[in-house]
Amino acid sequence: MRQESGRSMIEMVGVLAIMGMLTATAFALISLGINRQKQARVVDDVVTMVAGVRSLLGDYDDFSNIDNATIFGAISVSNKNPYGGTYELSVDSSNTRQFIVKINGLTKSDCEALKTKAWTESVGYVSSDHKESGASANCVDGKENVVSIVYGE
Repeated sequence: MRQESGRSMIEMVGVLAIMGMLTATAFALISLGINRQKQARVVDDVVTMVAGVRSLLGDYDDFSNIDNATIFGAISVSNKNPYGGTYELSVDSSNTRQFIVKINGLTKSDCEALKTKAWTESVGYVSSDHKESGASANCVDGKENVVSIVYGE
């Protein structure tokens, strides 16, 4: 009797199923890594913006002279964020000794991740005795969301 060598169809389907699972896992891990890199970039950009604003306007009694074009030009940070939106700096109209950093153009999941991050030098984080994130946002599906963080006194 002659012995045949080769693979059966069931063996091939099994191998393809395993390869499919490995590929799906790899895509998920790559996506997670890219998202974490974007979040880290946003954190770095916000820290640079806050330091720049404090450096440029720290001699004044208030931050009412904030001008986005001047600030972004002086600190060499683009107003574009990694999520495809923009950064915006503004003064808090109820307290000109505070300024607001806004991160625009976020999806709901990105908004929630940045909203819950601990913004250590922000007014909300310090005043809550380090129990709240310091950011505020209303994260909604299907909408471009904005995270706001207040800095100053």
